Amino acid sequence: MENTELIIKILQESETPLRAGEIAEKAGLDKKEIDKAIKKLKKDELIISPKRCFYDVGK
Repeated sequence: MENTELIIKILQESETPLRAGEIAEKAGLDKKEIDKAIKKLKKDELIISPKRCFYDVGK
């Protein structure tokens, strides 16, 4: 599973928006890798940032 797919899955399972560090912890990946994937997902409009430094899928 790609990092982007894993991030989307984690965000879908979460009831609240998550910080990049929380996503990295749940995914078992380095935060830098998560930051890169989040940047791509935001550019592709697959995730949103409801408040600064928090991320969620557009539900």
